[in-house]
Amino acid sequence: MRVEPSDRWVRGLTGDTVVVSSFAPLLFWEDAFPVPSYAYPHEDVRTDLLRPGSEPASPHPFFGPHGPVSEWFDLETGDGRTLRAIAWVRDDPALADHIVCSWEPGLLDRWLEEDEEVSGHPRDPHARVDALPSSRHVTVALDGVVLAETSSPVLLFETGLPTRYYLPREDVDLGKLTARSRRTHCPYKGDAEEYWDAPGAEGVAWSYPHPYPAVAAIAGRVAFYNELVDITVDGHAPA
Repeated sequence: MRVEPSDRWVRGLTGDTVVVSSFAPLLFWEDAFPVPSYAYPHEDVRTDLLRPGSEPASPHPFFGPHGPVSEWFDLETGDGRTLRAIAWVRDDPALADHIVCSWEPGLLDRWLEEDEEVSGHPRDPHARVDALPSSRHVTVALDGVVLAETSSPVLLFETGLPTRYYLPREDVDLGKLTARSRRTHCPYKGDAEEYWDAPGAEGVAWSYPHPYPAVAAIAGRVAFYNELVDITVDGHAPA
């Protein structure tokens, strides 16, 4: 496990009740798990609202713990609800005297880093996302059928992930795609609120209508999963 202190003010709320408020959280990375989590000193957690709990029958594979746990806690909210297995003590000396709280949707209502709301998981300070306008010639095809072609893409470079090519909507043949109802969230980019299917490829394309300011250049553009289509950049397949 890798652990480092964070200077970010982190808060977790249910309704108007602040359950966690810490100026000194620990950011930690479990072995073989790609994204970090926060652990908080006991005094920064409303332990008066916590009750002894038990391990859920099926811990969430993403939002649950990724190693042994010595204590589980439920949370009793002010409106009479009990949120099960919302917090735990990770059985690792690196996190001694700290409590981990779940970011699973449907448990706490909001998480804030400073005054900005963050969902999904804490942002990794060692990850970088750059959205760069380009004049490279990008073509997207599926089974020999061209779905998009442009010379004004925005290339999105994200640490540890393939380069994504965000194309002007007018350069995408949306008539060859079928809109689907889906919404996903990225802590670095925001909410992808539009998705499209293509024959034999569900959820092949998406768009962020209102991305975070750091990647504002991708707003309204359409990107495709490199893994599901054939993309060429200046006549060559990207590495």
